[in-house]
Amino acid sequence: MKYSLWNLLRQAPRGHRDWPQAWRNPEPKEAYDVIIIGAGGHGLATAYYLAKEHGISRTAVLEKGWLGGGNTGRNTTIVRSNYLWDESAHLYEHSLRLFETLSQDLNFNVMFSPRGVINLAHNEHDLKELRRRGHACRLNGIDYEMVTPREIKEIAPIINISRSIRYPVLGGAMQRRAGNARHDAVAWGLARRADELGVDIIQNCEVTGIDVRDGRVTGVQTTRGAIRANRIGAVPAGHASVVASMAGLRLPVESHALQAMVTEPVKPVLDTVIMSNTVHVYISQSDKGELVLGAGIDGYNSYSQKGGINVIEHQLEGLCELYPIVSRLKIMRVWGGIVDIAPDASPIISKTPIEGFYINCGWGTGGFKATPGSGWVFAHTIAQDRPHRLNEAFDLGRFESGLLIDEHGAAAVAH
Repeated sequence: MKYSLWNLLRQAPRGHRDWPQAWRNPEPKEAYDVIIIGAGGHGLATAYYLAKEHGISRTAVLEKGWLGGGNTGRNTTIVRSNYLWDESAHLYEHSLRLFETLSQDLNFNVMFSPRGVINLAHNEHDLKELRRRGHACRLNGIDYEMVTPREIKEIAPIINISRSIRYPVLGGAMQRRAGNARHDAVAWGLARRADELGVDIIQNCEVTGIDVRDGRVTGVQTTRGAIRANRIGAVPAGHASVVASMAGLRLPVESHALQAMVTEPVKPVLDTVIMSNTVHVYISQSDKGELVLGAGIDGYNSYSQKGGINVIEHQLEGLCELYPIVSRLKIMRVWGGIVDIAPDASPIISKTPIEGFYINCGWGTGGFKATPGSGWVFAHTIAQDRPHRLNEAFDLGRFESGLLIDEHGAAAVAH
């Protein structure tokens, strides 16, 4: 301990001097092969895989604020793939497998922790739904097991499994390979590797217009001038409809606030993630000891990174009943992100009627867990001008054909 303290004091006078830059801060060029709008996790992953998998490094990632300052830095870090429909299961499973080796791939510790995720059942309908999803997962080769209240109590001793509470725990389903990753580390690792491969990440560069000529994109207008490109991928979580409208495209998505919070830090009391759709609350514990809490979206449309107090109150009521120990803790921080949601609660990863313009949006409450998988398939879609088989079902055209992918239940907290 003495050595560690002395080493800290010895290094302190240096401040941040002589630290190498994690990524460059370039001025925008006049033209690129590809422009990515949005430097969140999905946008950075798209740029990284464009360079790594397709050799397209003459790419600019444009961010109106700072890198990872949107939903990537405002989520609850859960990673899982236990979805109901084949299309979702295959996409999220691909992402989970990428997460499992992402630290080695990026040479940057994203702190992926496969601590397991449990979905609770509070009534017979919940149990039947979880069993149905379990059968679907097993058919797709995804790990999934039903657990009893007693088994849940052994895994998470702080949970209340009394049958006399308002929403008694009747059982649950667990995916043991699921867990958490460090949200900002994911963004930083992707940014660093993309930068090393030649991608320009340009912060404080807001897109104010998209240039379209004869039915195809030719570039963008920004607060730092015009930039030309004949391929543009839009990944502006929460603001997808706003950006798409710049190109004259109307998207079937709505934007809502999604709130989360953390308690004061405590000693380790929970080493898994527990989610409840019925009670609208999920809980995990961070490496710093904070209990990380999330719930469902606010019911009204908004572009504000804050929500209503009623959602927080409802969440904490259920939380204190399920985990009585938390009633004595103080809430340290509350924050909100903006999520865009499609009618079937599934994402849109698609070409558009405008040639050279691609859209990646509609992730709702499940965007972080898909970060590497989303970027991987979106990079393929942009590079090849056609969807990968993993995202072809998430095309815009499904809202005309009616081939929707209804994942409201498997979203874990109802939209």
